[in-house]
This record gives sequence, C-alpha cells and structure tokens, in this order.
Amino acid sequence: MHLVQRVAAIVLTLGLGASLTGCGFHLKGTNPNVAPVTYANMSLALPKNADDLEEKLQIYLGAAGVKVSNDSNNYVLRVLEYTPRRLELNGKLIETLLRLNVTFRIEDAQGNPVTEPRTVMATRTYQYDVATVNTDDQEQTYLNKVIIDDVAQQIARQISSNRLPPAVQRTNAPVSVTLPATAAE
Repeated sequence: MHLVQRVAAIVLTLGLGASLTGCGFHLKGTNPNVAPVTYANMSLALPKNADDLEEKLQIYLGAAGVKVSNDSNNYVLRVLEYTPRRLELNGKLIETLLRLNVTFRIEDAQGNPVTEPRTVMATRTYQYDVATVNTDDQEQTYLNKVIIDDVAQQIARQISSNRLPPAVQRTNAPVSVTLPATAAE
C-alpha cells in the first residue's frame, strides 16, 4: 500500500512540475532567455559615485548574456540619476531607512535614446541603537551593498526581458497654431 502512495505522489509531483514549466513559469533569479539581440553588446556610463553599481551590473548583465565592453559601437546603459538616501525616523525607537533610486536609459552609439528613462528603487530599514554604534555602521554598510545588488538585478532583469519602453521620437519642427475666427458683433 505504501508503494502505491509513493508512486502516486511522485507522478503527481512530476505532473505539476511539468505543467508549471510548460506554461512558462520560472523562479526568480533563473533566466530562461538571453538578452535581446539588440542589447547583446553594451557599454556602461555611470556617475563617479556609482562604482559598486557598475561592478554589480557587469556581473548580472554578463549572466543575462550581455557582453559589457567599452567598444564605441555598443549600446550604452546610461545612469541618469543615482540617488542614495538615508533617513532617520525618530520615535520611541530610532529607525533608519536606506533608499537608492536609480534612473537609467539605453542609448545608441551616437547618444540618441533608444528607451525611455526608467527608475528602479530599493529600500531597507534597520533599527538604530545608540549603545551599538559600531554594529549599526556595519549593518548600514551591509544593507547598502544589498540595496545596490537589488537595483543591479532589477536593471539586468528589465534589460534581459526587454521590458523597457521604446523612446518617443521628438521632432523639433515648429508648431503652427491657428486660432478660430471670432464672429463679428
């Protein structure tokens, strides 16, 4: 009797797993697709204070199938805004909120935008205790690394899944305005 139950459990598990895989379900962090061909080669253009983000982007974009190099013919992942913030929330306890906002877009080799700017954000909090200042500094350093890692993963996922909206072409042609004629009184 136990053998029949075990076989039934195995068949049920394999059937559920096959149906999830068949419908396209994948766990976070797994990447069944490589980057779109248009973004297969990319350069990075980041502000000076974003060295840690650059390192993480190279790792995650490389894992997604994007070759990161400084070739002048590559698409450019340009970080337009890199804003780390630290807020202290005072109350009965002191809680520290760490937030990182990164706005980026992809440009062609001539600097023309290919995608609209996209902002990603990561936030972490921890409680601050005056008695353990050294431990809190270590915790803040660790959480800053976690936030940067999270933002880099979000950017790499959006690029590899091609979820970025294409840039809207703006023309510099003059616009003529015709006012309606008013009726004579």
